[in-house]
Amino acid sequence: MSQTPPDRTARRGTTSRTGGERRNVRGESTRQAILTAAERLFAEHGIAAVPLRDIGAAAGQRNHAVVQYHFGERDEVVRAIMEFRGAQSEASRVDLVAGLMLGGTPPTVADVVAAFVRPLAIHIQPDNHYLAFLSLYITEEGGYEGLGDVHTGASVVTLRTVVSRLVPDIPDAVLEERWWVTLTSAVHALARYHAAQRKRANLPAPIGVLIDDLVAVLSAGLTAPLVPGDPRG
Repeated sequence: MSQTPPDRTARRGTTSRTGGERRNVRGESTRQAILTAAERLFAEHGIAAVPLRDIGAAAGQRNHAVVQYHFGERDEVVRAIMEFRGAQSEASRVDLVAGLMLGGTPPTVADVVAAFVRPLAIHIQPDNHYLAFLSLYITEEGGYEGLGDVHTGASVVTLRTVVSRLVPDIPDAVLEERWWVTLTSAVHALARYHAAQRKRANLPAPIGVLIDDLVAVLSAGLTAPLVPGDPRG
């Protein structure tokens, strides 16, 4: 009885796919190692001060051009960090925003601010340097408006719309600036809490209390009376 010869083409195809999958896994692992190293080095030394080859070395890579190979220039590394960490915050924030929009009780300004602040606070973790990195980025670049929704996400746009409805007496030009002050101040404050926690292993109050108070302070700023003589009013 004759036997059907093995399908070498199919076997080669399977081997090729398996090899490709392994390469993809290794490539993704390298990219993640680069992002983790970049986030830490940027947070410690400043975004503009860190050579890309130092990032590759910190990620355990011998090829000096590995960062350029996977990401291109420095700006793309920055965007990739924000996309990665921002997605983590956004996943938490989406549920909070849905609760505000679908809940039976109308949201308050404090509810809106909390929905921004609390998902940022998830980055207060031992091996996470995102808040310090983002705080430095805001300082170096004067904000993160130029990144569009890479950091803020669609849910933050929704929160901004809700705030406008809650404080209709505040002129939009004033509210827009106050909103950006709220976002950036939240980052700086959380970064300071995280740094203090790392260096002293304690804080002036439990982190939950500090976050509650931060939400109260930022909410008061959004609703504060207009400054006399402000031409935007």
